[in-house]
Amino acid sequence: MWESNFAEGSDKSEEQVSGAEVIAQALKTQDVAYMFGIVGIPVTEIAVAAQKLGIRYVGMRNEQAACYAASAIGYLTGRPGVCLVVSGPGLIHALGGMANANMNCWPLIVIGGSSERSQETMGAFQEFPQVEACRLYTKFSARPSSIETIPSVIEKAVRSSIYGRPGPCYVDIPADFVNLQVNVNSVKYMECCMPPPVSMAETSAVYMAASVIRNAKRPLLIIGKGAAYARAEEALRKLVEQCKLPFLPTPMGKGVIPDNHPYCVSAARSRALQFADVIVLFGARLNWILHFGLPPRYQPDVKFIQVDICAEELGNNVKPAVALLGDTNAVTKQLLEQFDKTPWQYPLESSWWQTLREKMKSNEAATKELASQKSLPMNYYTVFYHVQEQLPRDCFVVSEGANTMDIGRTVIQNYLPRHRLDAGTFGTMGIGLGFAIAAAIVAKDRNPRQRVICVEGDSAFGFSGMEVETICRYNLPIVLLVVNNNGIYQGFDADSWKEMLKFGDATAVAPPVCLLPDSHYEQVMTAFGGKGYFVQTPEELQKSLKQSLADTTKPSLLNIMIEPQATRKAQDFHWLTRSNM
Repeated sequence: MWESNFAEGSDKSEEQVSGAEVIAQALKTQDVAYMFGIVGIPVTEIAVAAQKLGIRYVGMRNEQAACYAASAIGYLTGRPGVCLVVSGPGLIHALGGMANANMNCWPLIVIGGSSERSQETMGAFQEFPQVEACRLYTKFSARPSSIETIPSVIEKAVRSSIYGRPGPCYVDIPADFVNLQVNVNSVKYMECCMPPPVSMAETSAVYMAASVIRNAKRPLLIIGKGAAYARAEEALRKLVEQCKLPFLPTPMGKGVIPDNHPYCVSAARSRALQFADVIVLFGARLNWILHFGLPPRYQPDVKFIQVDICAEELGNNVKPAVALLGDTNAVTKQLLEQFDKTPWQYPLESSWWQTLREKMKSNEAATKELASQKSLPMNYYTVFYHVQEQLPRDCFVVSEGANTMDIGRTVIQNYLPRHRLDAGTFGTMGIGLGFAIAAAIVAKDRNPRQRVICVEGDSAFGFSGMEVETICRYNLPIVLLVVNNNGIYQGFDADSWKEMLKFGDATAVAPPVCLLPDSHYEQVMTAFGGKGYFVQTPEELQKSLKQSLADTTKPSLLNIMIEPQATRKAQDFHWLTRSNM
């Protein structure tokens, strides 16, 4: 433990420090680098104190977006970002971000101001049981008993957020703590918590897993965002290439191994899942995204090998053939050791590889045919085909929206780990601009020329569209693509909309999925000084995207009009196959 640094020779016995300064110093000591929030009574001074110590503060327009941004920082950097919110409604708005971080297993610290202690139970301004409310969504939720205990509570919150399975933590700060002064000598700061301990699977289980893989007739590796968070990309790529195994990334597992790798079978996803006899899950859960591991999406007798940091996750929905409890990167290296001792490769000339290649070829041909259609308005595939052609290989891709996100991830490729962010396990709409802002802040620190491409459905954009002002205020390197079909899932063109309104008020006759046709979302960007483009043709898309990527001085928004009734190509299975248990 250590004390605050003050000028040598000063008389510390009389010096005072405020609660806000103690909070800021405690966060700085725990190597917290980024803070997002909306200031107001009683937390404004905390943001000011944090900035004075070099913590980057990003002021957002909505607490949900601020919380989404702070959680994305945790995923991208491995160290939690902070979401700073005011009491009552401010904290309640942040609960959405906390729930999303909890479901996605991302580290996050939320600091919420709360009512003064002397006014508890009296009906104080924005009084709310905040610590209790946050317990459902967090690994740790607490209120320091005094200013002197703030550093220990914050250290525990940071440590809890990154140890074991990562997740959000909440620290409640009474309003009277913020400006209350205490003697500087009475505050002891905790040393920065150590990096998370690395756990490894039992040797016998690793040996058994390697044996099951060797005996597989139709093996498949599934790479989840847990593998991305664990920084397992080097070990996994070596395993895939050494053993010549087909792999399938989950949406945010894309890029752990590049999507254009010859052993990536994303284009044959349904076929790979349905007929594999041995599936190894690296940091991926058998939830709805992977159809629970159950028939008809899988063979009834498929053998699962689960690799996960969380013991409670092992055995969910299916009984694994082998359970490997530990850090995904460390366990992958353990598997590699087994294949180094006794080299083995899955034959590329096998019927399984042939089946997968044929399906990939036919699906890619179908996608290419859809993308090449010349009719206007454009469809999703045409848009994403032209976007993919121009995207920098090192860009971050953020995506949300129903068809926009689902179709986009099949066409837009990722080449680097932790460079794709989307609605994730919780299927959260509204994450797009918050995630993009977090990625852009990280990008500016690492490589000022790195771009963030945020691909939004028009409905999804509506959840957090005012964060465009945040993007312009901080001049972030973000290109927003709003794929506009005038609705949720599907909409109507302007003529059909007018014709429909002849039969009554919109509240009575307009289908609930409809949005106002031909809305000019690009004007939201130009209103704040960025560049906006209204795009209706492939040529306009190519030109405006090229200009947006070339101009690193201003953010851009492309409002891309597509066929309101456009949808995806026919699927072997509906994307959300229900459990048939």
